[in-house]
Amino acid sequence: MTPSDPPVAPSAPLPMLMSRWAQYYALTKPRVVQLIVFCALIGMVLAVPGVPGLADLRLGLIACLGIWLVAGAAAAFNCLVEQHIDAKMRRTAWRPTAQGRMSNVWTLAFSASLCALGSVILYVWVNPLTMWLTFATFVGYAVVYTVILKPRTPQNIVIGGASGAMPPVLGWAAMTGNVGPEALILFLIIFLWTPPHFWALALYRVEDYRKSGLPMLPVTHGNEFTRLQIFLYTLVLFAACLMPFVFQMSGWLYLVAAVALSIGFCWYGWRLWRSYSDALARKTFRFSLIHLSLLFAALLIDHYLV
Repeated sequence: MTPSDPPVAPSAPLPMLMSRWAQYYALTKPRVVQLIVFCALIGMVLAVPGVPGLADLRLGLIACLGIWLVAGAAAAFNCLVEQHIDAKMRRTAWRPTAQGRMSNVWTLAFSASLCALGSVILYVWVNPLTMWLTFATFVGYAVVYTVILKPRTPQNIVIGGASGAMPPVLGWAAMTGNVGPEALILFLIIFLWTPPHFWALALYRVEDYRKSGLPMLPVTHGNEFTRLQIFLYTLVLFAACLMPFVFQMSGWLYLVAAVALSIGFCWYGWRLWRSYSDALARKTFRFSLIHLSLLFAALLIDHYLV
């Protein structure tokens, strides 16, 4: 609903109601939030030795719900702040806020409601530490990254990546009530994964970012410099991906998967640096998603098999 439009009457056609709900759902960036919840779930599973009991499962499900709500709130707030930027970019021009189909008032109210509900769930039924960490992540992404960093520095995705790397820490805190070194290792992996993942996208979307006025690295420092940074980050990420095995969080199954996936990511980074094409940048971006998903899946499987 928008302030300029009256509320939908109960007798309104079902497609109209579904369309409005679909717009609210789109504001939460569901694919991004799914990955956030998945990473949080990995942190929860690794925090519990052995097979979780019914109490652990119940706590984990409640924590996932709370984290999903707050993450969706941050995404909606991001859509609100960046609506004019989104409207200039093909990748985001379809969003309801960018098209003017969702007013600022209703978007802000929706974001605030999700954040409040998720925070209450985490505080009451999980633990206060998880609530405060999740709320800090909301502020870090929605305010520090979106409002302050993104429009001002080409290192926005590096610094702002700290918020995106928090989900395993949230999951770990939900199950244990503290933040252990294992959770920080998972944080480091996602933190180092974020720049090569996002810069690969920025390379083949560079004209969109140029038109939007955002100082993304390919815009401010050029294509070749960005490609070198991607390759260097994949090398550092390779080392970070070995840390769960080195610190005995995982066994040989994870190590084999981590080495294979990291070699693949480095190979894409090397090829992208030495011989650029938009098609290869797209493949690198897609592989980065496969890399993180399979890496954490390997951690999960290894946790139960070793």
